[in-house]
Amino acid sequence: MNPKFIKNNFKLYLAINIIEMSKKMKSDNQSLRIPKAIVISGKLLQTISKDLATSFAAKLFTTPMKYKIPKREWHMEKESQQQLVYVPAIKKEIMTYHYGNKPLKVLLVHGWSGRGTQLVKIADKLLEMGYSTVSFDAPAHGKSKGNSSIMTEFIASIHEIDKEFGPFEYAIGHSLGGMSILNALKQNLQVKKAVIIGSGDIIKDIVEDFVSKLELKQIIAVKIQNHFEKKYGEPMGSYSGFEAAKSVQIPVLVIHDEMDDEVPVKAAYHIKKHLKNGEILITKGLGHRKILGDTTVIETIEKFLKK
Repeated sequence: MNPKFIKNNFKLYLAINIIEMSKKMKSDNQSLRIPKAIVISGKLLQTISKDLATSFAAKLFTTPMKYKIPKREWHMEKESQQQLVYVPAIKKEIMTYHYGNKPLKVLLVHGWSGRGTQLVKIADKLLEMGYSTVSFDAPAHGKSKGNSSIMTEFIASIHEIDKEFGPFEYAIGHSLGGMSILNALKQNLQVKKAVIIGSGDIIKDIVEDFVSKLELKQIIAVKIQNHFEKKYGEPMGSYSGFEAAKSVQIPVLVIHDEMDDEVPVKAAYHIKKHLKNGEILITKGLGHRKILGDTTVIETIEKFLKK
C-alpha cells in the first residue's frame, strides 16, 4: 500500500485494521493474540512515521473486543436485573447486572474485553453463601456503548456503582478489574475484603508487553506512555497495581496462575509484597481465564471471605 495514501487516510486505515482484528480475534476462540495482519500494519506504519505507529498502537491499546456471551453465562445474564447507569465522571452509560436478591452484596469487576457475567462461577458460589452480586459491562464492553475504554473509566464506574448499589461487603476483580479494584480502594472504596485474580501490575511493563506483541520498537512504548500522560494529565505509573496496594489496609487475596501467558505471575508476587494484609494462591495450568471457573480457586475464595 502506498505510504502517502496511508498517511493521508490514517483514520480509515486504522478503522479497517480494528475491524479486521475484531473478526480475527472472535474466530480465534476468544484469544487476545494479535493477528498477523495487524502486526504487519503496525510495522508498516513504523517505517513511515513513529508518530503514526504510536497513534495506531495507542488506539488498539484502548479498543476492547466484544464477544458473544458463552452458554455457561446464559443463566446469569437471564436471571440478573439489568439497568443502565450513567457515570458522570466519564460521561458514559454502563450496563449493570444485579444477580440474586440478598441484602448483602459483592461487587464483581471483569477484565479487559470481558463482560459483567464473566465471573459467573464465582457469582453462583456467592449466591450459595447468601450474597447477591452486582457487576457491570465497562465502557465499550458487553452491552455498554462505545469503542474505547481505559482503566480510569473502570475505576470511575466502580465508584458510581458503589454510590448506586452499595455498600458492598467485598469486591472481586479479574485482570484489569483487579487493578481497578486496587485503585478504587486507594481512592477510598469501602469494602471489608477484596480478591484479585490474574491482576496486572506495573503499567510500564504492560505497555511494553503490548508493544512487543505488536512487534514494534520499544521507543513506541515510551511514546504511548507520553501520549496518555499528556492526554490525561497524570503519570500512568501511579495506577500500577503495586502502587495502589501500598495504601490498601483491608485483607486482599491475590490469585494467579503460574502459566498465565497474558499477565506474568511475577505481578502477583510483586503486588502481594506491597500489601499490608495480603494472602496469595498460585495455581498451575489454568492460564488467564480458566482460573475463574476452577473449583479449588472458588473454594479458596469462599474460605478467605468466611475467615
